[in-house]
Amino acid sequence: MELIRGIYNILPAHHGCVLTIGNFDGVHRGHAEVITRLLAKAKQYKLPATVMLFEPQPQELFRGCDAPARLSLLRDKLMLLEELGVDRVVCVNFNHKFADIPADDFINELLVKRLGVKYLVVGDDFCFGRGRKGNFAMLQQAGERQGFAVENTRSFLLGDHRVSSTAVRQQLALGHLEQARRLLGHPYTISGRVAHGQKIGRTIGFPTANVALKRNVVPVRGVFAVRVYWSDSDIYEGVANIGFRPTVQGQICQLEVHLFDFDGDLYGKHVEVELVAKIRDEQPFQSLDALKQQILKDVNEAKALFSNDAS
Repeated sequence: MELIRGIYNILPAHHGCVLTIGNFDGVHRGHAEVITRLLAKAKQYKLPATVMLFEPQPQELFRGCDAPARLSLLRDKLMLLEELGVDRVVCVNFNHKFADIPADDFINELLVKRLGVKYLVVGDDFCFGRGRKGNFAMLQQAGERQGFAVENTRSFLLGDHRVSSTAVRQQLALGHLEQARRLLGHPYTISGRVAHGQKIGRTIGFPTANVALKRNVVPVRGVFAVRVYWSDSDIYEGVANIGFRPTVQGQICQLEVHLFDFDGDLYGKHVEVELVAKIRDEQPFQSLDALKQQILKDVNEAKALFSNDAS
């Protein structure tokens, strides 16, 4: 899969594509359905199946810490989109200058002249351009003039419920990981690079790997049973805390993972942490000894859960 970082890196060789546009946060089953249709059209037109997405996500630019919690970082999105068979991703730097491009210029200069779109798949609520004046009807009208077709993504339903990033966030916030997995079509994972922490866990017998979350808002909080893996590694089971570590006056929300049956150096490694089941909410303790006793309970509960899964 080819990644184009920024619209100024779109070359003449990239002209001609079938395209879908969106955030693709979480790359859930609704997104997978869109990609399936995109791939079919790409085969029909004999053109690359192309996804345009935005970094940061538009609401993160406009709303900052009030934006919806982010499900997946760019690296995670790219990995999942590649697994679905996408040929090319155009990652647009979403800043105020880009947001101020008139809707007509977005269509004529970017979609038609630079990308040469022949088939476009977008949601019928998609808005774009200065003042969000561009909409689905405008794209359809432009398509009739410029010679490209426009299709509505339509909602993907699971039972009677629409699959959306918002629905996934709601299930994660409630600790309903299995329901979130069903909406996503894959386990919910958080990835990141292991960094040095305060090493408090090591002093109480539970060394942890500290993973930077790189999000303004985190979609999950609490203590979880997890599976962890990295490049060329086995899969390790463990427990993880996602939160502010109130017992030690933590100020930044972070992910701390304690692995069972592992005694090695993870510093600098990029790890994938799959959340399997929520054990409890994060809570403050009166002392490190009380925290240690609770972690022991968490570890035993997680091991019992994994043991039941294996039997």
